[in-house]
Amino acid sequence: MTNPVGASTTLAEFIAASRIEDVPEKVRHEAKRSLLNFFAVALAGATDPVIESAVATLAPFAGAPTSTVIGRSARTDALGAAFLNAISANVFDYDDTHPGTVIHPTAPVAPALFALAETRPLRGADLIHAFILGAEAECRIGNAVSPGHYARGWHITATCGVFGAAVAVAKILGLDARRVRDALGNAASQSCGLVEALGTGAKSLGVGNAARGGLVAALGAAHGIGGPARPLEGIRGFATVTADDPDFGKITDGLGESWEFARNTYKPYPSGVVLHPVTDACLILRRQDGFDVSRIRAILATGHPLLRQRTDRPDVRTGREAQVSLQHTVAAALIDGAAGLAQYSDARVNDPVVKALGAKVGVRDDPFMPVEAARLAITLEDGRVLETLVETAFGSETNPLSDADIEAKLRVLAKQVTGIDAEALIGAVWSLDRAADAGALMAHARP
Repeated sequence: MTNPVGASTTLAEFIAASRIEDVPEKVRHEAKRSLLNFFAVALAGATDPVIESAVATLAPFAGAPTSTVIGRSARTDALGAAFLNAISANVFDYDDTHPGTVIHPTAPVAPALFALAETRPLRGADLIHAFILGAEAECRIGNAVSPGHYARGWHITATCGVFGAAVAVAKILGLDARRVRDALGNAASQSCGLVEALGTGAKSLGVGNAARGGLVAALGAAHGIGGPARPLEGIRGFATVTADDPDFGKITDGLGESWEFARNTYKPYPSGVVLHPVTDACLILRRQDGFDVSRIRAILATGHPLLRQRTDRPDVRTGREAQVSLQHTVAAALIDGAAGLAQYSDARVNDPVVKALGAKVGVRDDPFMPVEAARLAITLEDGRVLETLVETAFGSETNPLSDADIEAKLRVLAKQVTGIDAEALIGAVWSLDRAADAGALMAHARP
């Protein structure tokens, strides 16, 4: 049924009217889980060469140093901090994932909010509320344009993330519904990101632009920069232009009653989410009696067609490319018995032993298999076959990481930066809803 008001206006009115009391406790708790994961992966990416290059790029043009760059002692201006922290949170493909769209919701939204929080008084509860609304908006917009949007080649985390950041900042600024809609329009004019960039630094550059662009979109709306009346559903609006057959009811139906953000999931491995059931299968088979990596003749992974479409990449040369390579992921996991950051280093990717085993990996489509499932069969030289089926990957919606798992992830990844007190950061995130100054948390995210 056609919405006579329009999806953009309906969404904007919901955002403007929402109260934290209207958000279920389960969703608020999910927000803190998402923020814990965000700080974990942003610390992991803080010293990556892509971040080093991005810092050097912005440094000559930086404004007043108001806001924290995660994992660094030096600060920068709010726009730069939003940009850099979004890149570091996304660069290792270790961030959270919305199952319906494969959006990584937190990386574009949280950096914009925390950058702004260090420039003005802001309660922790208000930041959490705004974060939830931003993540909910980007996931619903993503639902409306899926699956055609991604299939066309749009990198959905960046293209929809800019709307999430804009909505979240608009809520912090106290914008009325008309100006929230203007923020959506300003975001629509900046939405970009291409699947072609996966495996390169440019992919995360798009996510950084989403965070910074969303912040600009809302600040611009607050200062009177207007946008179109129907930025999402107009005849030349975002969804109409970038999707095959957008379903605008997925943006507006059940607003405030059902929460897409509550479905958020967290990665146990720094790789594309479609690789996770295969990774689980590798670690399972490696523990089976009779497994001998030196006697493998062939390996066959069977999964949803997206497994082949996104990760059949046998000739990768860098760790970044390997994060979306089935061949490398299987080989490294079987050889090392692990699938952490070390398995996705440039050195590991170019190890001749890993490359040789990767060359034995094949892939087969099963259109009836869900994305979170995979079957792995290893044929040994003597003809024996070791096989396992993973029905729900660890970290998926039905087999999620626990609170303790996410805390453990942060403790491990915080070691990438000397001088970070992981326990203090964990405590600050869990108590953020009671904090009088949300920006004060950022002191725990720098050495």
